[in-house]
Amino acid sequence: MKSATGLTGSGSRDWVVQRISAVVLAVYSLVMLGWFLTHQPTFELWQGFMLSLPMRLFTLLIILALVGHAWVGMWTVLTDYVKSNGLRFVLQSAMILAVLVYLFWGVMIFF
Repeated sequence: MKSATGLTGSGSRDWVVQRISAVVLAVYSLVMLGWFLTHQPTFELWQGFMLSLPMRLFTLLIILALVGHAWVGMWTVLTDYVKSNGLRFVLQSAMILAVLVYLFWGVMIFF
């Protein structure tokens, strides 16, 4: 049975999206930690690092991964624990709105 509100319409694909996005988020965290451990950060150095094309693209990928990860996670929690269809609809709608706001805001910051 396909879900109308799931990210991909399939529980297996949602599971894969969440696992891949978790790996991407972990790699980004390690890159950032590695950068901070190997540099004496100044604003100019940090700005140059974050505004380089590879980091901008990597950060865009992270924003998309975070959106997918958050949506699958919250959808799973809401469908598991919120039994009222009306309340679930309201909460899922709020989640969609929040995720879209964060997506557009993140893209506007880096591009």
